[in-house]
Amino acid sequence: MSYGGLFDPESKNKQIKELEQQINQPNFWDNQRESEKIISSLNTLKKVVEQTAHLKERVESNLEILKELKENLDQDLFELIAQEFENLSIDVDQLEVEVLLSGQYDSLNAILEIHSGAGGTEACDWANMLYRMYMRWCEKKGYQTELMDLQNGDEAGIKSISVIVKGIHAYGYLKNEKGVHRLVRLSPFDSNNRRHTSFASVEVTPLFENTDIDIDMNSSDLRIDVYRSSGCGGQGVNTTDSAVRITHIPTKIVVTCQNERSQIQNKERAMEVLKNKLYQLELEKRDQDLKKIKGTTMDINFGSAMRSYIMHPYSLVKDNRTGTETSNVSKVLDGDIDLFIHNQLKKGE
Repeated sequence: MSYGGLFDPESKNKQIKELEQQINQPNFWDNQRESEKIISSLNTLKKVVEQTAHLKERVESNLEILKELKENLDQDLFELIAQEFENLSIDVDQLEVEVLLSGQYDSLNAILEIHSGAGGTEACDWANMLYRMYMRWCEKKGYQTELMDLQNGDEAGIKSISVIVKGIHAYGYLKNEKGVHRLVRLSPFDSNNRRHTSFASVEVTPLFENTDIDIDMNSSDLRIDVYRSSGCGGQGVNTTDSAVRITHIPTKIVVTCQNERSQIQNKERAMEVLKNKLYQLELEKRDQDLKKIKGTTMDINFGSAMRSYIMHPYSLVKDNRTGTETSNVSKVLDGDIDLFIHNQLKKGE
């Protein structure tokens, strides 16, 4: 039985041998950080090979049973095989996704940012709905989240929010959510109950390890502003002048942090995120292939949406990149977005 492509065990076993040879070198532990990365890659490859072999055994076993069923039909056994086929399909799909999460930065944590776009209060409310969707998705994945910055809308919702997402392959998954998200619904803020279209953008940056980042920043290139923190009551947000906004003047990158208890802590956290963004920018300049990290910048308005969520006059969520769609809008907004993420990963863009 042949099962090459993504699951090709021959090429992966070759990679395993090469990594094992590196591990056996006497100077392997001279660079502990690199050594740990190699061991992590080795363990991942071994896991994929083992899972692939196990799936192959299950498939071959079921094929033998099917041959027997052709000669002597057993209804109970047939139903068991049918259920096993469904389980195999799910397991193969999950293994395929894990194999696809092999990008250079896929294993890293992520910085998730949501910004409201065209649509005023409607857009701020939509940004808040997206924030809830991603937090629900993180809960289901068992990911930890850390609020960095929150700018509330003037009347409702949020203008922008920045969250650090921590977990295995957080960036690998969330990078597929970058882009403009479009909502069509009957407005709860319109007394005439008219249909409105709102937009919000999602940006995702890999959270590089500090030891990976080699960025020199001149203090003259930075503008640091301090302002009063703001947030919903009861969230423990400090209401003193401790929030920090850092602007990198040459690139116009702006980073804010208000979640820490002191101005010093907020400044340190904001500087860490700024270094990540500058490092990402530097990588893009060094290698044009790494443009996939950032994605194409688009205006947050009509004609630029990568995904549409339509609640009126019909129910539909459609990803314009892959054509993936579902009519269960409420389920998607409750964090069930793996279908879209997986199909985008399989598309390989």
